[in-house]
Amino acid sequence: MTEQARSGGVLVTGAAGFIGHSLIAELARDNATNFKIVALDVRDVAQSDRLANVTYVTGDIRDPALKDILQKYSPQTVVHLASVVAVGGDPQRDWEIDVLGTKNVLLASLNAGVEHLIVTSSGAAYGYHADNPVPLSEDDPLRGNEDFPYARNKREVEEMLVEWRELYPHLEQTIFRPCTVLGPTTNNQITAMFERPVVMGLTGTSTPFSLIADTDVVQALVRAVRHPQPGIYNLSSDGFLSLRDIARLNHKPYFAIPPAFLKAALWLLHALRVTELTPGNVKFIQYRPVLSNEKLKSEFGFSPQHNAAEVFERYRAGRAEYAE
Repeated sequence: MTEQARSGGVLVTGAAGFIGHSLIAELARDNATNFKIVALDVRDVAQSDRLANVTYVTGDIRDPALKDILQKYSPQTVVHLASVVAVGGDPQRDWEIDVLGTKNVLLASLNAGVEHLIVTSSGAAYGYHADNPVPLSEDDPLRGNEDFPYARNKREVEEMLVEWRELYPHLEQTIFRPCTVLGPTTNNQITAMFERPVVMGLTGTSTPFSLIADTDVVQALVRAVRHPQPGIYNLSSDGFLSLRDIARLNHKPYFAIPPAFLKAALWLLHALRVTELTPGNVKFIQYRPVLSNEKLKSEFGFSPQHNAAEVFERYRAGRAEYAE
């Protein structure tokens, strides 16, 4: 398939989410070819929040009825954003959404004659390991972590995508592996680490964070829809920030504790059912994957607008505005 602007329709799963909502708005705003935009999410979108030139559908990516939805709208491109983003939930439910949900999207896409599938995976698919190369390239192995469901599920999804590329090469795939995504309104488990009165790190590691702005993620997805370039691409800005850097930029004190101490604390808190996190989650802080964006720039042809420091300052500015 040549690299040309698409005129066919696009269906976005997870369209009411953090990135999905912005992607739908951007596609609708710049819809020069007037192709059909279908926004699919398990959550119903209020009428007041709906755009006039977008078709909104409520549905679960795990539901067999997804096949009928795709057949009805016959999109040329599917952007698959629906996934679990929070860590520490119900492992079985998370696996069903991420892995079985993606399989259902693949089956429905194949059945409906979709030509191009765009999937947001995660840098977590590489796994959190002490011997990860710095930075990680797209050719490095995906190891996930058996005791960290989020990373394990992302690896399993990508293994499934490899099989489908071999079996069904006519269903072209563009896979993005985003790092930590930050925007002015981001509020999640990672930003909670940044906003504590004292930013807690670990001894023996700088805890590097690869960062990318939400707007850069959206623009990369828009480019993939309009100018398809199948392949696998890390989605990261230039540079990275250590947790100590983040504490300094956020005007917070930084304090590092031994990993063994944090593991013991999480074991106790988990046993007391105070937290869903376990000692295995310590590697999430200890061995942060640092992603190379060279292939994104040289082969996909996209350079993020903001570097890591600018991504964080943009996030901080949004927090300050919200506080006011």
